[in-house]
Parts: sequence; structure tokens; C-alpha cells
Amino acid sequence: MDSEDERIKEAVKHTEILRPPKQSLATFGTTNVYYYLVTEPSYSELVKGTAETVIREGRVIAERPKIVTPLYLSHLEGFSLEAKRYLDSLTRAYGSNAPGLFYTYKNEPKGLNIVSDNLLAVVDKLNREIDKRGDPLASIIRGQDELWDVSLMKFIYEMTRSSLPDNLMQMETRGLLDMDARGVPADARVRIEDLFKMVARGDLDPGELKSELDRWGLFEEYEDRFLAIFKKSRR
Repeated sequence: MDSEDERIKEAVKHTEILRPPKQSLATFGTTNVYYYLVTEPSYSELVKGTAETVIREGRVIAERPKIVTPLYLSHLEGFSLEAKRYLDSLTRAYGSNAPGLFYTYKNEPKGLNIVSDNLLAVVDKLNREIDKRGDPLASIIRGQDELWDVSLMKFIYEMTRSSLPDNLMQMETRGLLDMDARGVPADARVRIEDLFKMVARGDLDPGELKSELDRWGLFEEYEDRFLAIFKKSRR
């Protein structure tokens, strides 16, 4: 393990979720989680006798989780060769159509403040503020200043892991995990219908719909319907 890997490992080890969300990630909608990531400033060891705390605020937006398969993931762009090999191993172990949940996130930083108070006192004030406004999804994370984004990633991972059983149960109850003869989960069919509606309203670039159909190997099945979109627009 090189020095950078060791630093990341230490950052993860010393990250604490002081106030986790009181609700799971939504199964059928978008979830907005407001976070406060508190750290002791990296220069604190150089400045003795002064208690300061860094507060980073932001919002993690979790899109509706969708059911995917190793075959679907293999058509996504931006994966390294190592990641591709991992997907190949999943295909060999579970089959190309084994269902799993795929979560996508967006981080929207809101600001950074340095306050003259010790970290525990700052956390206490933040807890009182969150209690006062009654936000069940507001969270507090204690991390390391230099690798605060690693601490945020650990928070996202833990949030996903705790939500997974509930999300899977709700999807299974609705039959969205059922696979058709082509190895496509019912959830994917529902999503494709939603994308067609969004394109028809002008809320989505048809190219995104085309990409989703290609990832599932379904463009030929939906080709006539897809091309009809452009015929309508010419009228």
C-alpha cells in the first residue's frame, strides 16, 4: 500500500457519522440530504491555544435508485480497465442478468466557514439548530480537513448501505425485480416509459433515451416508436 492509499485509509478510519439521516433514501424519488462536515483545520497543530473548527455545508442529491445488471453496467462509459474486469467477474459469478441497485449522486457544496470554537461545541450547536428546524435528513459528519471529500464519500457509502434493504424490499413488493425473457428487469421497462414521456414533453434530449435503450440492448425493439418522435416534430 503506497502513502496515498494509507492517507485515504486513515481518513476513512477517522470519519464519524455523528448524526445520520433519520430516513432511508427514497425508493421511488429523489432524496436531498443536507450535510454539515466538521473538521479541525489542518493548521491546528501549528497554532497552539486557539480552538477553531471548519464547517463545510452542502447537499447530497440522491437520484431514484434503479435496477441494473452486470451487462447494463458494462455499457456505461468512464470505467477503468480494472472496473471492467470486476464487472466481468460479476458476470461470471452471477450471470449477465443478475439484478442489483445502482445509485447516482450529485454533491452541491454550499459554503465553508471557520468558527472560533472547539469541534464538540460546534456539533452541539448544529444539533440544536437541526432539531429546531426539524429536518429528518440533515446530517453531521466528522472528518479530516485535508481529505474531507473522502469523509463525505464514506458518508454516502454508509447512507447507501443502510437504505439498500428497504429499497430492495419495496421494489420487490411492486414486482420491479422481475426479469422478462430478454433479461430486462421490470423497473427498467418502467424507466424507459418515463423517458419516452419526458422526451415527448421536451424535458429530455432524445439522445439520452437512445443511450438507455442501447445499454439494455433494446433499441431495435423500440426503434419504430423512437423514430416516430422525430416524425411528429416535423409536422
